[in-house]
Amino acid sequence: MNAMCRAKIVLVGLMLASLAACQAVTPSSNTPIPLANTLVLYDWMDDIPQEVLDSFTLEYGVEVIYEVYISQEEAIQNMRAGGEYDVVVMESRWIPMLLKEGLLADLNYTHLPNARNLSANFRDLAYDPDNAHSIPYSWGTTGLVVRTDLVAEPVTSWTVLWDPRYEGHVGIWGGLPNDVIALTLKSLGYSANSENPLELEAAAKRLTALRKQVVFFEDFDLASSAELLASGEVVVSMGYSYDALLGRERNPAIAYVFPQEGVLLWNDTFVIPANSKKQTTAETFLNYVLRPEVAAAIVNQNYYATANDAALEFVSTEVLENPIIFPQSENLRNAEVLLPPDPDRAVQLEEIWERFMGERPQ
Repeated sequence: MNAMCRAKIVLVGLMLASLAACQAVTPSSNTPIPLANTLVLYDWMDDIPQEVLDSFTLEYGVEVIYEVYISQEEAIQNMRAGGEYDVVVMESRWIPMLLKEGLLADLNYTHLPNARNLSANFRDLAYDPDNAHSIPYSWGTTGLVVRTDLVAEPVTSWTVLWDPRYEGHVGIWGGLPNDVIALTLKSLGYSANSENPLELEAAAKRLTALRKQVVFFEDFDLASSAELLASGEVVVSMGYSYDALLGRERNPAIAYVFPQEGVLLWNDTFVIPANSKKQTTAETFLNYVLRPEVAAAIVNQNYYATANDAALEFVSTEVLENPIIFPQSENLRNAEVLLPPDPDRAVQLEEIWERFMGERPQ
């Protein structure tokens, strides 16, 4: 099966919601749409190439102000506090909570004719029926990134993060506490979404055992772990295709590993905050990044699979056929999508993380 086919079907059995009817998109009017002078985009660092933003500005006369967060939790906290953003990149698991809190605008699809380019696998999912509040953007896996020349034997399991031989040379993203706890649960053979108190307590104890092992990537670089891996300061880490492929450009000994216990799956979306006063401009920007050539330009630079089917023919062959970016089915056995925690579990996860942070050497 080629990479394009994999990209179209791989999420069918893995995204937890069932797929239903695809949303109809109403054709746009020929009447020019009045736009604002500026647009605030809130996203991970270096997620969207500056050339893409500059091209949008050149075409529409709208300056894109790119603001950066270091975690989804930070982004959500700032949205709750009334932060003024016009487009936010938000992982799909948080959409139901944000909808419940009234923080997301309803999308006007008359301004989004290019939504027809989206894969059917990403339409009308349970987290946002009819894609009424979110535009699927990218997807991928969280796995292990490894310096193959510095490990004692081939890496196959999440448990390598606890190997005492790599003390002080294990990397994690401290801005992703729920993901770190989830991979800890996976390392114990439990579900990443476990609600079992005994399993969560076992994960808490196992996580504290990492306190002598880890460095936080955010202490060095908000965007990538590539440099620390290339230099050998980090030997094994949690990570993404971007970390591995960017790192490999610096050091060919860097590899991406799909742990035998299963990777974590994620799906980023674009949303418009309910308090944005520039919704039409925001929708114009979203329609722009939904163009096949633009979506492909993003993929070719950030190395994350796109939810845009029409973009695949413009994605470079090297990227499209890379199994790290577009995984084969055998690499997705036991993969799990992280679910938004209910209030009780959210409190438990916060307590587990506080124990870890409190016991970690300063």
